[in-house]
Amino acid sequence: MDYTTLLSFGPEGWGDDIASGVAVTVSLALVTLPLGLVLGFVVALGKRSAEPTLRLSANIFTTIFRGLPELLTLFLVYYGAQIAIQQVVQAAGGETYIEINAFAAGMVALGAVFSAYASEVFVAAFSAIPNGQYEGAYALGLSRRRTMRLVILPQLIRVALPGLSNLWLILLKETALVSVIGLSDILRQTGVAARTTGESFLFYGTACLLYLALALISSIVLSSVERRVSAGGAAR
Repeated sequence: MDYTTLLSFGPEGWGDDIASGVAVTVSLALVTLPLGLVLGFVVALGKRSAEPTLRLSANIFTTIFRGLPELLTLFLVYYGAQIAIQQVVQAAGGETYIEINAFAAGMVALGAVFSAYASEVFVAAFSAIPNGQYEGAYALGLSRRRTMRLVILPQLIRVALPGLSNLWLILLKETALVSVIGLSDILRQTGVAARTTGESFLFYGTACLLYLALALISSIVLSSVERRVSAGGAAR
């Protein structure tokens, strides 16, 4: 069987399986992104809070998830949460076996790691915004909420976007880790194909090209977004 047949779509090729793996990889990255951004923003606010407890909690969060290897975080979420839930069910007198969904576990684990790094990007972006922006908004009678939404956030996004773009590319690569917990992403599907056919170089090379293609597409889209945001900021 030649290479084109192995990579073709249909019963004789692995094209369908690899395509489904691409869909899983992209879907996981896309659903993890908003989770990581929102959580990262909340953690950044906690780091800037005047309340010592909130600052300490936010710093502990980022220290943990920036310090642990991503694969270990994934195992802790997938296996640890599963054991914890099972213990709670047994303590309540239940005997039902509960298994954590691999996609959800990957989303939570990668989202936590992404948010820890994103919070640092947001904190740096906050520091780049002059205090006069806050003072001017308050002088105009804007509340803290409206000041954040109308004055600070547009500038924050513009400043933080390059750093967040890099984190997105890292997130896209780290989705490959979910293959170890059974999620059928690009790496797992190409790995199965490589073991089944014995054509390791072909299928792992295909995985390489797919990740590079996703990174290239992401870079083009993000560069376009950065140009639009920068142009919009300059126009104002």
